[in-house]
Amino acid sequence: MPHSLCLTRQCLGFMTRIECEIRPLAGENGLWTLLCAAGMAGAQPTAIKAQGPFHGSRKAESVLEAIVRSLRDQGYDKAEDPSIWRLHMQAELRRLNAKLGRPVGRISPAPRAETPPER
Repeated sequence: MPHSLCLTRQCLGFMTRIECEIRPLAGENGLWTLLCAAGMAGAQPTAIKAQGPFHGSRKAESVLEAIVRSLRDQGYDKAEDPSIWRLHMQAELRRLNAKLGRPVGRISPAPRAETPPER
């Protein structure tokens, strides 16, 4: 199974879209997460959700496979469209890494010298 995919469904004249992506968490410790963004095609995502962490990409892939089966049962089809919400999912991944204390690519500011308060 690919580590990213897009599913779409026509419903009441609107095209709904779900993009999913499996990404490693920062720290090179073998933890992976599954990110999904959903919304109307041609618009910003209305929801971004993460599942995990999973120990290894295989476990994340098996969860993604189950989600795809369920969505296909609900009328979604695989689309060959390129990802349009990748930046939104990248922001969610950064938020997750920061929450877990594993910031990626963050540059620490130089420490400030403390100045005594004026009297």
